[in-house]
Amino acid sequence: MGRVTTRRKAVRFDLAGDARSRIDTVAVEEPLEVRVGGEQLTVTMRTPGNDVELVHGFLLAEGVIAGRDDVLVARYCVDTETMNVLEVTLRDSARPLPVSAQRSLVMYGGCGLCGKASIDAVLAVIPVAPDAESDDDQSDDVGWTPEVLASSAVQLRAGQRVFEQTGGVHGAGLFDRHGRPVVIREDIGRHNAVDKVIGWSVMQDVDRADLALVVTSRASFEIVQKAAMAGISVLACVSAPSSLAIEAAEQFGITLVAFLREDRMTGFTHPHRVQARSDR
Repeated sequence: MGRVTTRRKAVRFDLAGDARSRIDTVAVEEPLEVRVGGEQLTVTMRTPGNDVELVHGFLLAEGVIAGRDDVLVARYCVDTETMNVLEVTLRDSARPLPVSAQRSLVMYGGCGLCGKASIDAVLAVIPVAPDAESDDDQSDDVGWTPEVLASSAVQLRAGQRVFEQTGGVHGAGLFDRHGRPVVIREDIGRHNAVDKVIGWSVMQDVDRADLALVVTSRASFEIVQKAAMAGISVLACVSAPSSLAIEAAEQFGITLVAFLREDRMTGFTHPHRVQARSDR
């Protein structure tokens, strides 16, 4: 695993006009080239570490694989000087690469899908939650409480060791209905952090149906799409949602919670999964 942090010279200025030299710890950002069958699939800017998990999560989100058995080999290329090229060999039964992915993509840390996906494209390859078009109040699919979701956000922040040192990475985690962390990962890119936790669950063959995905970023379409492809029905984000994220979560049957804080949060879609004392 490559370095996740490095040290750099810096100067701290204050409003009194003073300047002090110092050494700061910053998050490492390096490219990762992913090759499938010897051909370049994508290049993503990421924080090194847990790269195999990242690739499993990415391939699941793209609809290329359905589970860990579809990946025969995922290893770093031995003919490169750095661990920044990952070669993947897929089982013959794996879904062919989508046309949109059969080109060299460059994904930057905050960019992700770069608009190449649409709600219709995702709907074509995922099963929508059974209650996506039902009366929310009639569904029995409940069990999450505001207290559990708030606790998950606190635990996610507490588990971000790289953020504690640098202040420069996003965090993502999978949590059970008791608010216990199943896995937490960090990355310079929010979509990479999500790919890493989902990829971990793929490699460990973990059932994600009863887990919530909690992220420190805003709720964008790409994050909702990744949750949908992973079969996750509850997505909680610390920051705001986009209009397309809300529209997608509504159609995918995902409970989207945003502005997640220790004492409050806002549910935008399918709020029936969150148990509340009253709705005033």
